[in-house]
Amino acid sequence: TLAGFVHDICSAVHPLAVASPFFRTLPLSRHGLEWITPPAALAHPFDDGAAVLLWRSIGKTASSLGVDAAAYQTLMEKMRRAWPLVEDAVLGPLAWPRHPAALAAFGVYALQPAWRLAQAKFKAEKARALFAGIAAHGMAPLDKPITAAFGLVLGLLAHLYGWPLPRGGAGRIASALAGCLRACAGTILIGAKVRSLEELPPCRAVLCDLSPRPFLEIAGRRLPGAYRRKLERYRYGPGVFKVDWALEAPIPWRAAECALAATLHLGGTLEEIAHALDEVWSGRTPERPFVVLSQPTLFDPTRAPGGRHVAWGYCHVPNGSDADMTERVERQVERFAPGFRRRILARHILAPADLERHNPNFAGGDIASGAMNLRQAFLRPTRLTYRTPVRGLYLCSAASPPGPGVHGMCGWFAARRALAEALRA
Repeated sequence: TLAGFVHDICSAVHPLAVASPFFRTLPLSRHGLEWITPPAALAHPFDDGAAVLLWRSIGKTASSLGVDAAAYQTLMEKMRRAWPLVEDAVLGPLAWPRHPAALAAFGVYALQPAWRLAQAKFKAEKARALFAGIAAHGMAPLDKPITAAFGLVLGLLAHLYGWPLPRGGAGRIASALAGCLRACAGTILIGAKVRSLEELPPCRAVLCDLSPRPFLEIAGRRLPGAYRRKLERYRYGPGVFKVDWALEAPIPWRAAECALAATLHLGGTLEEIAHALDEVWSGRTPERPFVVLSQPTLFDPTRAPGGRHVAWGYCHVPNGSDADMTERVERQVERFAPGFRRRILARHILAPADLERHNPNFAGGDIASGAMNLRQAFLRPTRLTYRTPVRGLYLCSAASPPGPGVHGMCGWFAARRALAEALRA
């Protein structure tokens, strides 16, 4: 936007990064990564000027939910007790679980549609809307199976770890990972576009951090016909339209407590959020989109000149949409923060095509690298546990288990598989 303003091109808040079993094995702090955890993980404002906050404490969150306090506390305490037993299954490839009974009990809730679970567990609008907004990160209609899993897991991670952000911007995560690799004598080559596997030097293992469409572009000629056709049938989900703002002052939320969270969900009620997702899934651009907003400079002033701020907001749109959603996104912010537009110094937009150019894995602007329906949520395109039918060729992107998120687990499992098979060769 403007000189001196640091914007995260993609993700800004990273609960899965601090929860990642792989990242926990790395000395990321020694390579400059410092996490900032805001007082609240999330704020969800309403039209009456109130807001509900997702706190680190389950009890504190529950106490703000009125008639649903006991139901929320019971549900999340049950999830918290189950998490140590199911973490490896949720954040790993499809396999026989170490604790099948615990996973089955977790699955009773997680495999449900988010709409059904919200309606069954909660009586009032605050709790239903809070859960719906978290579940909407799955980018699938809330009446579809497994959408409750996104609400449960991301909500639980807020209680276990918070929803932190890296000081200085998301690029610090990549820099710290690069530092770990170089400390192990690894090398990184950038600025060299790979158009075919034949361009790579001889080696025993190639791991492709690619979703099916770009993977087919560089490897399609090497793949058996049946596997190639399987990848061609892979379904991508909705795209994303994103706006970055340079601001002269913080966002003037009507509910002042919204300033306690780096992440906000702007969508109103459960019904409104569900309708916006249904519209997108049906190929239409919603008039009132569900907007995810991040306001990092309230907690990390290093990202803007003194007294200034940055924020970004994105909404879901049909895959490949060329609709300009700037007005609709900003209208949603203004709805809960009157006077917001007057504080904008500059803006920058990323439409689905822009996101795909930035990262070809985001086909049509799909930042999840694939529709999160029931089948693809478990199998993705790697039924062979990160292997492809070509010896020594592996997939390790968000299109492989456990799916999207800044957690490194896809690459970790693929690398362990590749290393074990290379050593046996």
